[in-house]
Amino acid sequence: MRFGIQIGHVDITHLHDVCQEMEGLGFDSIYFPDHLVAEGPERARMGLPSWDSMTMAAIAAQATKKTRIGHLVLCNLFRHPAVTAQSLATIDQLSGGRAVAGLGSGWTETEFRMTGINFPPIDARLRMLDESLTCIRGLWGDAPFTHEGEFYRFREADLAPKTVQKPHPPILLGGGGKGLLRIAAKHADALNIISDVGRQGYISMDGVKKLSDDAFRKKVDFVRAESKRLGRDPQAVAMSNVCFTVMIADSAKAAQAMREGMSGMLGVPPEAALQAPMVFAGTPDEIITEIGRRERDWEVREVVIPHNDEGTVQRFARDVLAAMRK
Repeated sequence: MRFGIQIGHVDITHLHDVCQEMEGLGFDSIYFPDHLVAEGPERARMGLPSWDSMTMAAIAAQATKKTRIGHLVLCNLFRHPAVTAQSLATIDQLSGGRAVAGLGSGWTETEFRMTGINFPPIDARLRMLDESLTCIRGLWGDAPFTHEGEFYRFREADLAPKTVQKPHPPILLGGGGKGLLRIAAKHADALNIISDVGRQGYISMDGVKKLSDDAFRKKVDFVRAESKRLGRDPQAVAMSNVCFTVMIADSAKAAQAMREGMSGMLGVPPEAALQAPMVFAGTPDEIITEIGRRERDWEVREVVIPHNDEGTVQRFARDVLAAMRK
């Protein structure tokens, strides 16, 4: 099992030190979000800064020596694929071949409405992402790239630098709708499954509730079947699980109280709250057992937690991550 940390809103003047600390704590990957505005569930504005995600990745690349550096996930609509390919190749060079190419279709409608950046319907966004991934991979190849598509056009494009990793950095897609899952089956090396957000343009609590234990497994099965249909190895896409809420209790009684408090929000009985895909709530031993279950039942190969609370991150690293590696 690999462990990742998502860093969103740390003061950028401290980011270098924070990334070194995360590597020292044993995290395998450091990820950054890619937004113009920090927005929580039900379009709640969080009042936090949204730093430039490529700058953050560049800082992390130079601050660390072995941790992988990527995004959960880059918004395809913010950049032309040539710019994305160039930026990620630069990160791969800076890090000595540790970049992860995390991309998604874009979903936070608020940031498009406030800036005037075009925000097509979800079907068009997915076609754009599919085509963009084809172009990025082509631009990373050794031969000049020519492409005449629905959204992007290239003529003998020959970009430098190329990536250190060959044929390219691992491609990580993030999302949960069937359209995104189909694109992951076609292009991705890894898939971070979250609740469906693309069509509605925001995180809804109803959507979070629908991403149950059973729903997560069905999404995995869908990707496996679609990969096989496309002629890929059904196991080619590694599954990743991000938990936006991590609560570590000192006792079983306290853990039960946590889950009882969360059951209404998640729309599940308290005993099922521990298995909610976007949550960890329990004692360290309970969380370790649950990670093992997700590895077995969902085929999860990476768990990602947020850098929301320094104490929680340190305790997770000490009592969960380190304990699982003994």
